Amino acid sequence: MKILVINSGSSSIKYQLFNMPQEEVICSGLVERIGLNDTEIHYKSSTNKIDEVTTIDNHKIGLEKIVNLLLDAKVGVLKSTSEIEAVGHRVVHGGSTFSKTTIVTQEVKDKIKTLFSLAPQHNPANYEGIVVAEKMFPNAKQIAVFDTAFHQTIPVEAYKYAIPNKFLEEENIRLYGFHGTSHKYVSEKTNEYLGIKNSKIVTIHLGNGCSMTAIKNGKSIDHTLGFGPVTGLIMGSRSGDIDHAIIFYLVNSLGYSLNEVNNLLQKESGMLGLTGFSDLRNIEAEAEKGNRDCKLALAMNAYRIKKYIGSYAAIMNGLDAIVFTAGIGENSDVIRKLVCTNMAYLGIELDEEKNTIRAKEITEIHTDNSKTKILIVPTNEEVEIAKQSFELIR
Repeated sequence: MKILVINSGSSSIKYQLFNMPQEEVICSGLVERIGLNDTEIHYKSSTNKIDEVTTIDNHKIGLEKIVNLLLDAKVGVLKSTSEIEAVGHRVVHGGSTFSKTTIVTQEVKDKIKTLFSLAPQHNPANYEGIVVAEKMFPNAKQIAVFDTAFHQTIPVEAYKYAIPNKFLEEENIRLYGFHGTSHKYVSEKTNEYLGIKNSKIVTIHLGNGCSMTAIKNGKSIDHTLGFGPVTGLIMGSRSGDIDHAIIFYLVNSLGYSLNEVNNLLQKESGMLGLTGFSDLRNIEAEAEKGNRDCKLALAMNAYRIKKYIGSYAAIMNGLDAIVFTAGIGENSDVIRKLVCTNMAYLGIELDEEKNTIRAKEITEIHTDNSKTKILIVPTNEEVEIAKQSFELIR
């Protein structure tokens, strides 16, 4: 069975075409830096590889480019769209309605649209991917895999907010958690690697969007993102944790509208607001040149991650491993070094030479004396989405 997986992020689209259940990758690729002048397009099959830089203004154009590559007479791997039996889609916010993988219907699409305001950088892109795929692959089943599903095991003391009970009971306002597909995948790989039944690990997903999960015995028990994907860590353009009194001050004293504040916190803050850049590669390069704003932003980023490592070690009463994953987590030795420095109290000791490795598989980067393992575990949300899609329709 051929299953195409589309993973639309806030500024990127990852895709892989699989033969299932063998998990054989027929082709894969990435469109990144969407909305910027130097959008990168990557496409790889067993016989062809394409890397080009162009301008792609939005996710719809990016998705159409991907489909055209798949069907291209020279480099494509499909003769007809009818070869695809299912298209698996990452959907960030499932709200209280979706706690498991589901086949997309009009009702499902309508519900995803109602959640746009809770994940404005993601759900619209996820929805667009479904709509485009329906047109391009009319005979395929469209399947939605929700980021929030893995975090359904978070206990009430962690997911409930300290506001009147009616808001949870009547409006389902609570912590939902995100990046669940990634956290699930890397935590399962980590537990297999560690061979520990009662493990206590912290998974650190760092990309344009960032999150951390406390995972005890394979189950998510706390997470940095909440009702929407804005809280917690400092992200590419999202603020992460902020005193909500600032929101009232912006509105009541500085004259901002609520829409302007929402846009400010979602699209103009984070590393972009601190440095003028949203891509960490640019920020690291500028910091290397001595840019003070960039050096401070990197320090702030790492500081926030350290705070959550400490708090999650406390709630689990121990720590077996911390796991770096996703684009920044897997590739930025700078961030990993900043995070793991001066963490000996928690048994975290980084081997700086190992830290420079570009890991293609699970890699240890701690010293021999480190009580807590430091791992790079490459995420593969696409495989997880393909597996869940196949299980649903086989």
